Amino acid sequence: MILSPSPEPETLPEGALIAPLFAVTAQALPEQENALVRARAFAEPLITDETLPTGENILEHADAVAAILKTIGGSEAMQAAIYLVYAGMHLNRPEEVIAKAFGQNFATLAVESTKLMRLQERTRAVHPSVQQINDPAVQTENVRKMLLAFSRDLRVIMLRLASRLQTLRYHAASKTPVPPSISHEALHVFAPLANRLGIWQIKWEMEDLAFRFLEPETYREVAQLLDEKRAWREVYMAQLRDRVETELRARSISASVQGRPKHIYSIVKKMRGKSLHFDQLFDLRALRVIVPTVRDCYAALSWIHAQFESIAEEFDDYIAKPKPNGYQSLHTVVRDEGGRTIEIQIRTQAMHDHAEHGVAAHWAYKEAGTKGYAGVSASGDYDAKIAVLRQLLAWERDLVGAPQQQGLFDDRIYIFTPDAAIVELQQGSTPVDFAYAVHTNLGHRCRGAKVNGTMVPLNTQLQNGQTVEIIATKEGGPSRDWLNADLGYLNSSRGRAKARAWFNARALHETVARGREAVEKLLQREGKTAIRLDDLAEQLGFKSAEALFEVVGKDEFSLRNIENLLRPPEPPPDIEDYLLLKKARHTDRTPKGGVLVVGVESLMTQLAKCCKPAPPDDIRGFVTRGKGVSVHRADCSNFHELAARTPERVIDVEWGLPKISAVASVYPVDVVVQASDRQGLLRDISEVFAKEKVNVIGVQTQSVKGTAWMTFTVEVSDAGRLKRVLTAVAMVPGVRAARRR
Repeated sequence: MILSPSPEPETLPEGALIAPLFAVTAQALPEQENALVRARAFAEPLITDETLPTGENILEHADAVAAILKTIGGSEAMQAAIYLVYAGMHLNRPEEVIAKAFGQNFATLAVESTKLMRLQERTRAVHPSVQQINDPAVQTENVRKMLLAFSRDLRVIMLRLASRLQTLRYHAASKTPVPPSISHEALHVFAPLANRLGIWQIKWEMEDLAFRFLEPETYREVAQLLDEKRAWREVYMAQLRDRVETELRARSISASVQGRPKHIYSIVKKMRGKSLHFDQLFDLRALRVIVPTVRDCYAALSWIHAQFESIAEEFDDYIAKPKPNGYQSLHTVVRDEGGRTIEIQIRTQAMHDHAEHGVAAHWAYKEAGTKGYAGVSASGDYDAKIAVLRQLLAWERDLVGAPQQQGLFDDRIYIFTPDAAIVELQQGSTPVDFAYAVHTNLGHRCRGAKVNGTMVPLNTQLQNGQTVEIIATKEGGPSRDWLNADLGYLNSSRGRAKARAWFNARALHETVARGREAVEKLLQREGKTAIRLDDLAEQLGFKSAEALFEVVGKDEFSLRNIENLLRPPEPPPDIEDYLLLKKARHTDRTPKGGVLVVGVESLMTQLAKCCKPAPPDDIRGFVTRGKGVSVHRADCSNFHELAARTPERVIDVEWGLPKISAVASVYPVDVVVQASDRQGLLRDISEVFAKEKVNVIGVQTQSVKGTAWMTFTVEVSDAGRLKRVLTAVAMVPGVRAARRR
């Protein structure tokens, strides 16, 4: 389903934001029945003897938080969640255990709340001083972390606000000192959050308590000023309440008139912000008028302005133009006959309920997942959820947009998924970056994108607060164009790395397939198709068949090595083989192999593959079965083993003199190189051989824990020249040793 962009909160008509969130009570899901009683019973044995870092007993803290949630309209399921949050901290596998007992929704809420609590604890540990806590960068970072946590589960807001309020209440009641970091976080992060969401009941109390701990002298001074004139003021306000209520009822306006409580922190802020003396404050005397309808609000306002002298510059119509957080009310300041100022707020009961508790108290739909709870489904209330989350985004932008904070987090943007989750991206990210941030596989299969319901090119740069829907194929991979920086498809390092990894994996797959094909063809030629490929790889020194196929596919491992392994060793010679030898006088005829067998004419010779002799090596001969004389280096271990077993087969041989007109003979020799593994090592060593005009006919490489072992088979005319070549190879950066095998 294509989701159209949600309107900004400022443009919503009355009640549009909160209406979908109010619900008619409905049957709870099975796992939520009696959830509060079951959750407390589940948590009690785990937390009853445990205490928080503040010293408060955890079970008592959870009981108090549940009571706060109930006061502001939180459901029983939400109250139950706080017990599971603290119980989860004492479980080895909290998500698994809680999900089994209470359902996945409770498990997710407990885990997300715990994550946020630990994030905030780490933040306070990193920034313990008051100066750092007041740092705008630290405050904004706290907001960002909460924002991302809230986007996954909006109920986390309620639990964290209620928990922090209870912590402050505990310190006030026990008269224990509060860490400055706790009070500052409450005043500068949690209270503004409650204000942004319109949960004033928590906002006012949290501000007053935090301010009381941070500035006790100022708090006490203002409290005394309020108390000094309290008795007279209360008598005056009671008379004024009766007068307004009676007159409005006489005009058929069913009004309920109340005094508005005074909040010390708001008084201090107003005094400091406007440089006013205590007696100059307008709202020391305040009334709240609650009427049935919006029409009655304006009728009551008209009568009040007719009876009292109004102060025009202090009038605000938040009904016609609600605050960003959905707050609605009429505010006016008037003077009575004695010139005393009175602040009056006029609102409907629905506006008052929203002002006291805010939208967060009505997120019951979240507790039942997509099936719905209390008559509201999570998917159906996308617009309401997205509107709330956009308020949180606006709050974060307000902080970042402050003059002293310009540029702090300009490198980040927040993008919504179609189900209203928030994805954090770096500035300049595209829909392809977004797809990779959501899931690697979604990024690979991305073929199109809709931004706020409209199709856009994949290299479109996203803006803060947009909703992005990815159109993907069932299978497929990224385009090569995405890695072209000039085309602008991928602007995040994470996205580029994932796309590049896909192409590298595909190239590796093709290389392995090519190597497998070559090895299997060789096994067919040798009649060894029954051999297990993993066993073959192990015999050759590789961890797996895939590793063998990779080096074969890269042409870094000669198939000749496999042939040598598959062919059986030469059997020991029989005594009858001497019949092949013809005793004759030594001649100057040089056999084709360049080796003379002393005292024997025209006898077939072959150079042993185990030691690969070359002039002017000291050599020995050994008579083989049907293959003439095998010529070994005198220091060859295989030769010594054969000679010890059958010494009668040893025969003297020597290098023949090359003919003047003949082309110089070359001999295969194995060279072993040990080096620190690095990119381009094989290329650099090969260039040395090429520069020295030494032909390389085979190479085998293997890397173990950063050390590369390479065996080169090269053709040389004499071993003396090889020494000079090895000296040059040893000079290559990273090479530790180069020797003949």
